[in-house]
Amino acid sequence: MKAEAQVLKGHLDMLLLATLENGPRHGYAVREALRAASRSRFDLPTGTIYPALRRLETAGLVKGRWSAEGGRRRRTYELTAAGRRRLAGDRAAWRDFTSVVSAILEPASCPATP
Repeated sequence: MKAEAQVLKGHLDMLLLATLENGPRHGYAVREALRAASRSRFDLPTGTIYPALRRLETAGLVKGRWSAEGGRRRRTYELTAAGRRRLAGDRAAWRDFTSVVSAILEPASCPATP
C-alpha cells in the first residue's frame, strides 16, 4: 500500500460509496474506479477493498449480489437509499472539514482577527 493509504484512513468508506454512486460495480471495478479517479494515487490492494465493501454491506449502505460473467462469479455492489444518504452527509462534512483546514493552513485566505 502506498503512503496515501494513511490519508485514506477514515475516508475509505466515503470514497467507496462515491465510486458506486453512478451504478453497480463488481469489487474489482470499484477498485479500478478508485484508482482511475485518483490518477493511480489510491491503488489499494483487494485485501483492503473487499473487506470494506463487506462492512458497508453489513451496515446496509450497499447491497451485494452474485452474478456470473464469462463463466466467473462476481459480487456486484450498489448503493442503497441509506448509502446515498450517508454519502450526501459525508460529502457535506468533508466540505466543512476542508474549508476549516484550509482556513488554518492558508491564513491569507482568512480575514485577520484583532
